[in-house]
Amino acid sequence: MARALRVLAQVMGWACVAIGLFHVALGNAAIPGAGSAGATVDSWGRFMGASFVGYGLAWLWAARQHPIPAQAVRWLAAVFLLGGVGRLLSLATHGWPQWFQIALAVIELGLPPVFFWLADAEERAGGPLMNRG
Repeated sequence: MARALRVLAQVMGWACVAIGLFHVALGNAAIPGAGSAGATVDSWGRFMGASFVGYGLAWLWAARQHPIPAQAVRWLAAVFLLGGVGRLLSLATHGWPQWFQIALAVIELGLPPVFFWLADAEERAGGPLMNRG
């Protein structure tokens, strides 16, 4: 389980870094349907892209620890889950977004329980994953 968690955390980290850099570089063009949203949304999107790079780097930091800190995994997964909840609030308030945003919401709501399960399973098994926190 520790290996699965390490690989999944690395994939998560690199994906977040790549997505964040994509948003920093392209601004509104990185967001489906936001190409003409204007300077304020472009500025916000680029800032949030940089924040997402930092989030990805936190995942990569956790994946490089020996053992992987379970508490860090839980916090990082909870932040990701909160993003999915935010998308649900947007859906309830403004209706259905572009299809790709729906796919992202499914990932953001479905992946955190996997991280929670892996971290918990390793702790229960007494494996190399420890709770530091």
